[in-house]
Amino acid sequence: MPARRVNPNRVKMHRTYSVPELAGCLEVHKNTVRHWQQAGLEPIDKVRPLLFHGETVRRFLTARNRDRKQSCGLGQMYCLRCRAPREPALGMVDYVALKATSGNLRGICDTCGTVMHRSARRDDLGRIMPGLTVQFVEAPERLSGRGSPSLNCDFGKRGDK
Repeated sequence: MPARRVNPNRVKMHRTYSVPELAGCLEVHKNTVRHWQQAGLEPIDKVRPLLFHGETVRRFLTARNRDRKQSCGLGQMYCLRCRAPREPALGMVDYVALKATSGNLRGICDTCGTVMHRSARRDDLGRIMPGLTVQFVEAPERLSGRGSPSLNCDFGKRGDK
């Protein structure tokens, strides 16, 4: 299971935390905090129980999250299976308009064949996807706008009518 990003804003800056307190605050296991210490999280001193200053913890987690982030370049979309920005196969993407000014781009990963998505404004399509063929697709109809009601209903099946 991939590691999740921990929200550094859950840590109070002017407070000190022991390992169990920090683990409870961030909803991680206490061994995770010890792994962070091996990765560079500095305690206040080396005396047990180890105490961490909140500002140090917040700075460490912010830097760790920033280093893990990958931004997509021009003509790229993020592939969840490859875990990297990739170019769409055959240089083609579909644009599904969700609002009048924005929508989602949908393409196929050139490496693994997975469907990739990216949010985009309609006015920025030429700048975001240069040299790619963009096809405009109708958005799927919403459930609340259906003309006929669903026949899979429990009304009237009870004995009390």
